[in-house]
Amino acid sequence: MKVIAVLNQKGGVGKTTTVANLGCALAERGVRVCLIDLDPQAHLTLHYGIEPGAGASIYDVLTAGKPILDAAVTGLENHVTVVPSETDLAAAEVELVTTVGREQILRDQLREKPLPFDVVLIDCPPSLGLLTLNALAAADEIVIPLQAQFLALQGLGKLLETVSLVQRRINPPLRVGGVVLCMYESNTKLSGEVVADVMQFLADSRGTSVPWSEAILFSNAIRRNIKLAECPSHGKTIFRYEPNSRGAEDYAALADEFIESLNIVRGATEPTTETTEATVEVTEAVVEVAEAATETAEATPASATETAIETVEPAQANATEAEPVCSREAASDVAQGEAVLREPWGGGPQGNQAP
Repeated sequence: MKVIAVLNQKGGVGKTTTVANLGCALAERGVRVCLIDLDPQAHLTLHYGIEPGAGASIYDVLTAGKPILDAAVTGLENHVTVVPSETDLAAAEVELVTTVGREQILRDQLREKPLPFDVVLIDCPPSLGLLTLNALAAADEIVIPLQAQFLALQGLGKLLETVSLVQRRINPPLRVGGVVLCMYESNTKLSGEVVADVMQFLADSRGTSVPWSEAILFSNAIRRNIKLAECPSHGKTIFRYEPNSRGAEDYAALADEFIESLNIVRGATEPTTETTEATVEVTEAVVEVAEAATETAEATPASATETAIETVEPAQANATEAEPVCSREAASDVAQGEAVLREPWGGGPQGNQAP
């Protein structure tokens, strides 16, 4: 199970829209998805037509120790599972002030027992408080929605400083998976300049120990589309509200890229009774074949047996030469200010500071 925090401390950049629609698109492609609404505004909860406060929520998970699955709402669009939020979540930071390890509560809940999901997407609040720290402590990777504007670009630098701090002190494997451009307008000069700056910044971080050294700028940007703004008021994702819109097209393309770029494993299921019975039958058949082969081998001249062994050994050697696929190592040391990001309108280098 991969836990991904969708994070940007700036509001209105497309975090909730991305979690809701990307999660639905991933589920449509066979990925078992759980969406966690960690924002007290409960916009992701509303996006799926769930009434905030109508039942258990992420607030109960953090403050009362309720298991994740007990707070989850299932049977939604494309079999997506949502852990809803409510306005009481805003008080969680005060209620947990005396709790030891309060920034790791969500991580502990997600790891308490195996969950039936391939991906958990966390919709983070537009702040860098305790709720966001819980998301960063629990996450394997971070995806950053970014609007192609100057202020959003400046906020990216502050966000990365926080990510570096959390990686160093709380969650060493944490890394930034990529940046998603939202509300993108390709016909403006500013958008092109911001994109160029982000790409240069990420390129300069290659080979360093910062958490974003392997981050990518997703090639499928989410274009500005009024249908994406309309669908939450109907409690639907873009795929049910307007499946032929540009918004649906963009999030479908992003889901495909997302699966490939972040190595999402789809549909790892527990063995069923039918599968087990079939396995037993195959095993019995293999035993019978092996016994027959043994009888044949006893009657085979030594020279023929030696020839067979010589034929099998190269094949076995080739089979053992396959190299294991290893996941990318997350950085453990933070090297601050190793990337240079120029101002979008040619303000020159800003020294060794993040954007």
